[in-house]
Amino acid sequence: MASEQIFNVDSQSFEDQVLGSETPVLVDFWATWCGPCRMVAPILDELAGEYDGRLRIAKLDVDHAQDVAVRYGVQGIPHFILFKDGEILGRMTGAAPKMRFEAFLNDHV
Repeated sequence: MASEQIFNVDSQSFEDQVLGSETPVLVDFWATWCGPCRMVAPILDELAGEYDGRLRIAKLDVDHAQDVAVRYGVQGIPHFILFKDGEILGRMTGAAPKMRFEAFLNDHV
């Protein structure tokens, strides 16, 4: 991960690091075995730099935090949920080009 704006969360840290953040947090629900998840990683690195100070990106491995994935209805990965102040601002499912991420984020950030 090229940016300190991208960080890992798990079941224990999710509430504090994501729901407790005043800065919007894009949560990347992913797994190590997921090819499309790995394809999106460089895009997230770029976005972290471009949205520095306005957005943080959290990576949540669904194999190690299934409870969080179930709580938010994540059934396929990659899945992205944008949170701010504990509220869901929007969702995206599937690997997508950078332009789609930018359009999604620009609607909310």
